[in-house]
Amino acid sequence: MTIIDVHEIRKTYTMGDVEVQALRGVSMNVQQGEFVAIMGASGSGKSTLMNILGCLDYSSEGEYHLDGVCVNTLNKRKLADIRNQKIGFVFQGFNLLSRTSAFENVELPLLYDRRHRIKNPRKKATEALERVGLGERMHHHPGQLSGGQQQRVAIARALVNDPTIILADEPTGNLDTATSQDVMSVFQDLNEHGITVLLITHEHDIAEYAKRTVELRDGQIQRDEPVTSRRIAKE
Repeated sequence: MTIIDVHEIRKTYTMGDVEVQALRGVSMNVQQGEFVAIMGASGSGKSTLMNILGCLDYSSEGEYHLDGVCVNTLNKRKLADIRNQKIGFVFQGFNLLSRTSAFENVELPLLYDRRHRIKNPRKKATEALERVGLGERMHHHPGQLSGGQQQRVAIARALVNDPTIILADEPTGNLDTATSQDVMSVFQDLNEHGITVLLITHEHDIAEYAKRTVELRDGQIQRDEPVTSRRIAKE
């Protein structure tokens, strides 16, 4: 089943009298259960593509279907709804609230669930933290957790709404090598249990934890192929 389907996506920014083409006709799809790493140097267009795939921005041209829904036609309110229902975000900087516990950070997205899809938010938040191995530290604040543990909280927060896809933007960018491997083991475990993961990274060694790599250069896909020497992260 196709989760992400983009066709001839283009994105043009106007800066004064100059037009900058960030994406130049990108077409790709992601199937349910895939683990895809999107790579590229600074200026390659990967951040722009991430914003469009994450329903944070619109393309200038082309079509984007997420889980069968044509995103291009949605207004801002419906775009926010689809983000909340179908996408779990994990960022490089964790983006946790420092004065609230790990449990409260994970539970937060459920407060914006206008459709009340999750019937028991407290149970769901607990299960999400247990799933990433932090069941015993759910009442700790971010300042009481290591960098790797904070990123696990962020992953649990991304999971709590039962998203169609997890979109991780440079999730190991602030972590050392050993902690990065620990975090990537969580993503691999989630993927092995059927969750679709899309990873944005500029690091080749991190991309090797995925099953497929898509490399962007100058706003176009230069390479799209399976990972042949895949790394398997161990706890």
